[in-house]
Amino acid sequence: DGDHGMNMNKGFTVFKDRYADQNYSFTEGLEELGEILLNEIGGSMGPIYGTIFMEMSEAGKDQVEITLTDFSNMLQAGLAGLMDIVDAKVGDKTLVDTLSPAAETIKQAADQGETYETALPKMKEAAIKGRDSTKDMIAKFGRSARLGERSRGVLDAGATSCCILLCAMADGIMELL
Repeated sequence: DGDHGMNMNKGFTVFKDRYADQNYSFTEGLEELGEILLNEIGGSMGPIYGTIFMEMSEAGKDQVEITLTDFSNMLQAGLAGLMDIVDAKVGDKTLVDTLSPAAETIKQAADQGETYETALPKMKEAAIKGRDSTKDMIAKFGRSARLGERSRGVLDAGATSCCILLCAMADGIMELL
């Protein structure tokens, strides 16, 4: 939806404008982005994504090198932080439908001793599948919940933005390997 997209664009643009020329770690970047989204962006998504990124940052803090297990713990922490502030669950047509399966996929890959090279494509696939699953759902939260049955047939904005973020994160990590 327009409000969601505008707020996400605003938050990421503010981050880019402030920090494009700076050198920072992955977790420092997540923390700064989280602060911007939490404190400077309106709507519900600023605080939601701000919380996710800040929890991820905290979970990976002080890691010199982020292993796949560390990354899994970061995603799990982001998801746990989200679940502390929302009542949504998988199947409610929210970003939880994207983040939860992606985080679980990385956890399983880390538990099985996989590498980033094999795990990240699986995470992207899980995120895409989670996003796409929202198309046939009826929204239970947010503005789209007011549409009831009319919310069926379109992807959830939060699930879509979460998919974009997770896929971009995976692609960025893969470029550094």
